[in-house]
Amino acid sequence: MKRTLSIFIVMLVSVVMLAACGSNDSSESKTASAKDDNTFKVGMEAGYAPFNWTQNNDSNGGVKIQGASEYAGGYDVEIAKKIADGLGKKLVIVKTEWDGLVPALTSGKVDAIIAGMSPTAERKKTIDFSDNYYKSDLVMVVKKGGKYENATAIQDFKGAKVTAQLNTFHYSVIDQIKGVNKQPAMDNFPAMRVALESGVIDGYVSERPEAVSASSANENFAMVEFKDGFKTSDDDTAIAVGVQKDSELTKKINEVLSGISEDERTSIMDEAIKNQPAAK
Repeated sequence: MKRTLSIFIVMLVSVVMLAACGSNDSSESKTASAKDDNTFKVGMEAGYAPFNWTQNNDSNGGVKIQGASEYAGGYDVEIAKKIADGLGKKLVIVKTEWDGLVPALTSGKVDAIIAGMSPTAERKKTIDFSDNYYKSDLVMVVKKGGKYENATAIQDFKGAKVTAQLNTFHYSVIDQIKGVNKQPAMDNFPAMRVALESGVIDGYVSERPEAVSASSANENFAMVEFKDGFKTSDDDTAIAVGVQKDSELTKKINEVLSGISEDERTSIMDEAIKNQPAAK
């Protein structure tokens, strides 16, 4: 009886071990399948026109946002399309809040960040960047007909209530304005536009394409360009693709970007500014 019981226990243990092995194989298979996924997942806010925005349909080349009924459009989307084609993969847009973009990349939720992001020294500590795919100057967005519309230097904003987006170098350069009334940083550009419209702020720091977009979308806004502007580094005003540290994608993405001429990049941006949703 004891011998029979012992044999039974051995057989039972063997079955359990085989089941466990089968479970591991299945798990490994799923992991391998995920790694072999033929998609290029790109993270962006889809709220920073004309670089990227959210729209209700696929007009003007819009790409469906993962897990949503909405679509993403804009300059970044067009660049992402070209990169995905060059990689031979299907483009997937993953809409992500600005603060969540780098964590999404490092955790593997997305393969790249294409979101009007500058390759700053601080970000390079955590992620790598491709070659630049756009470069722009810093400007200010203000109320048309207001006190600051005709400003020509950043020091003209002494005493003004000025803000910029949270966790961007835009916010740090405000400190270059002597006597400025620096306001708390805001999460996104739509929020800053609302604050400007309502008079909560006198202006916000932005890049030229976004300012052109804002002033085109709202007749009450004006873009201020400076003769004596903010002091910035080349990395601050450049835009590049964010990738994981030591990613094999970096070289491939750079190869695709090298095939897009400056004229074509300008044309893509002009189209993005023209096609942006007026209300975004």
